[in-house]
Amino acid sequence: MTERNVVVLGGGIGGIVAARTLRRRVPRDVRITLVDREDTYTFAPSLLWLMSGERQPRQISRGRERLARKGIELVRGEAQGLDTERRTLRVDGRDLAFDHLVVALGVQPDPRLMPGLAEGGIDIYTVEGAIQAGRALRELGGGRVAVAITKLPYKCPAAPNEAAFLAETILRHGGKRAKVALYTPEPFPMPTAGEALGKALAGMLEQRGIELHTGRVLDEVDAGRKELVFQGGDRAGYDLLLAIPPHRTAEIVRTSGLSNEAGFIPVDRATLATEAGGVYAIGDVTQIPIAGGKFLPKAGVFAKAEAEVVATRIADELAGREPRATFNGNGSCFVDMGDGVAAFATGDFYAEGAPKVSLRTPSRRWHLAKVAFEKYWLARWA
Repeated sequence: MTERNVVVLGGGIGGIVAARTLRRRVPRDVRITLVDREDTYTFAPSLLWLMSGERQPRQISRGRERLARKGIELVRGEAQGLDTERRTLRVDGRDLAFDHLVVALGVQPDPRLMPGLAEGGIDIYTVEGAIQAGRALRELGGGRVAVAITKLPYKCPAAPNEAAFLAETILRHGGKRAKVALYTPEPFPMPTAGEALGKALAGMLEQRGIELHTGRVLDEVDAGRKELVFQGGDRAGYDLLLAIPPHRTAEIVRTSGLSNEAGFIPVDRATLATEAGGVYAIGDVTQIPIAGGKFLPKAGVFAKAEAEVVATRIADELAGREPRATFNGNGSCFVDMGDGVAAFATGDFYAEGAPKVSLRTPSRRWHLAKVAFEKYWLARWA
């Protein structure tokens, strides 16, 4: 019998769930291969706890040995070319054949895409940056801390708000006389979730004394003067800049023939299938239209659900069954506010007319739920 191969490209949340779910659902004679540049995995939703000092890197990172022990072949390397007609993926000069491919490469923050950002700000979407941000906040004597969303789209819509809340908590607990300001090109926080939720979050920021500046499109960072330069020429000074850098997809995605002009991969919003037969894409690398001319947010909760749907569909296809699993657009997220308190949002992003999302009242319960989810994830999947 000819060997059947399923390749998962990318080992983040979506890639791990896809590979693990496939391994459970398909026979052992089907080869499952996970390709990633890194031999370790870091649980991204906990990065800001590195900033607050609630976690150390070893607590939220795992090697991939468990995946290998589950019967998943690991290939560490850089994906350099994809031929969907020949069904091959080139990794460091080696061609991997596949019957099915799951593209789960996500997006990568790249400070170089915003002039002056690499010199004038800290990328809080990396392990090193989150640690550096925490150190800088504790060493800051006073002044102004800017949390800036530099460009749309970006992953983890709650993260900029969490960064502002946690920065304010760190400064307050340290007795620092410093102001926190959140800058965003959006009309209100997390706009894809709806105006009501955005206004609720805006009110929470205000209660904590955090300035919210909406509709501010950043052109560059003047690192020498420590100023944000916005479209129209307006400037805002800062003493410390915590940045959400511009994001971009990997080069292999942009040259694959699967992506659109923005560099993202359009997929069927129910099945996650691309225009190439046997090729699926999940998570942040995709662009999925929803009501109101918006796109599905880039968040791990969606990557996980999409991965389970795709893995189930592939398993059914390999077994000769009609695939029936579909992604329903439901999702949720926590918004950690420091002081052991968090809010929780949940909703249907595929609802007609507009997403239907509700925000639960901030409480210690939701913070503990986020901690429990982190422990579950690392124990169950990583």
